[in-house]
Amino acid sequence: MPPLSHRSRNAATARRRGTVSRPGTGPVGLTAVVALVLTSACNYSFRAGSFPPPHIRTIAVELFENETGRFELTALLHEELLNNLPSALGIRAAGEDVADAVVRGSITRYDVAAPNYRAGAGGERAEVIQRQVNLAVSVQIIDLVENVVLWESNSVIGQGEFLEGALEDGGRDEAIELVVQAIVDGAQSNW
Repeated sequence: MPPLSHRSRNAATARRRGTVSRPGTGPVGLTAVVALVLTSACNYSFRAGSFPPPHIRTIAVELFENETGRFELTALLHEELLNNLPSALGIRAAGEDVADAVVRGSITRYDVAAPNYRAGAGGERAEVIQRQVNLAVSVQIIDLVENVVLWESNSVIGQGEFLEGALEDGGRDEAIELVVQAIVDGAQSNW
């Protein structure tokens, strides 16, 4: 029998001791297995609850009634809902005559408050530092196929802030965005 080379002797010794490395069992092999498991898990998607119900594929957004003196709110809220609600709920926008569901409601309150101010000293007027827009709506999402209310709330509130001297529009727009997000969150938490 010819003499064994250094490499052959090490392999023979490892076999006798039971320390032979098998493919996929070393650190590199373990890393590959973990990576394979993780990447295959990425193909799995999870959808909590059951919204939208399987038959709801489209949604219409009606103009909200406006109980405030700020008439521009109707168009601004409608535009924000149209741009964000359908995609956030995983469905498409459609006209009410062909939609599976509809969003309707009313703007019930709009006011501007001064939550952050410095009190005046010695009879001086208080100095307003920051103002806050408060917007409240009542809303319903109605399943037009089964004629049931899927979600509703009488008090969806958004608050936007702006610095004294700045335009109120920034606070108003922030309040509208927060109302739309609250509608999305409320609808999704219900299913």
